[in-house]
Amino acid sequence: MTVTQPKSPTATTAAAPSGGDRLSRLRGSVQQLLAAASLVVILIFFSFASENFFTANNLISILTAATVTGVLALGTTFVIITGGIDLSIGTGMILCGVMAGVFITFWGWPVWLGVAATIAFGALIGFVNGVNISILGIPPFIATLGMMLIAAGLSLVISGTKPIYFTDTPEFGDIMNLSIIPGIRFPIGVSVFIVVIVVATLLLSKTIVGRYAFAIGSNESATALSGVNVRRWKITIYAMAGLFVGLAGVLSASRLSSAQPTGGMGLELEAIAAVVIGGTSLQGGKGSIVGTVIGALIMAVLTNGLRITSVPQEWQSVAVGIVILVAVYIDILRRRRT
Repeated sequence: MTVTQPKSPTATTAAAPSGGDRLSRLRGSVQQLLAAASLVVILIFFSFASENFFTANNLISILTAATVTGVLALGTTFVIITGGIDLSIGTGMILCGVMAGVFITFWGWPVWLGVAATIAFGALIGFVNGVNISILGIPPFIATLGMMLIAAGLSLVISGTKPIYFTDTPEFGDIMNLSIIPGIRFPIGVSVFIVVIVVATLLLSKTIVGRYAFAIGSNESATALSGVNVRRWKITIYAMAGLFVGLAGVLSASRLSSAQPTGGMGLELEAIAAVVIGGTSLQGGKGSIVGTVIGALIMAVLTNGLRITSVPQEWQSVAVGIVILVAVYIDILRRRRT
């Protein structure tokens, strides 16, 4: 008698894509093309609006600004693909920057060790979020909202409400600001961003982390029934996203050569908007790193363009808020068509 062996989750994942999968990928590609076209239109508009916009120095400034938001958005992409959300990435980044100041300035650790510890601290924040969501069963919105407030408060407590300056370790500022090409302003931080994009792309498309992130976001119950430890992988994905938060904290503090204990709130919305603009669904199961990068560039170009055309700060906030609402509404329309 012939016995048919059940397919493993890996075998199922590796099967040939169905017509529905191909259609979903086509829609994702169209979304990315629309986002890229929007980026080009915004670039052209601000180029005509200000003669100072399309210059080498300003374009580098845009890439530098996109680096921090982009790194946050890359980690958030994995979380949103699982159907989750992380509202703590902004204040978590600030707390990581403060911890970098503690490690390097207060405790006198070498810069490389302080940077590694800061990134690990970011992973710890993500791990706690993952445990609260997966083990304790707290909804992601509430769990990360609580962590957002905790991180904001700890930043003020640990720093004594005062900035921490890296005056004795100027090499820490070089992480973000030093140019890697003599005579040409191309900061190391932008190069780090490019490397992180490549790493995130490989993680999402070539590793089991990416496959399970998509599986959990598409159908968490079915994924669990197929033998996948959904709780463990959710914790892993949130902790991995925390690594990106820790790195963003390092880059942000390095850019200013100081750890600023205030701020951070609002960055999570920009990062989430970048992810959604790039085609990642807030319902989970769909997303790409390329789309997220395009979304991060759109947010950076918009902010820079409004600033360079002397639009008041309050109207800049209005514009960013409108972009976020439009991005979410487009995601809703996309889900309805699907």
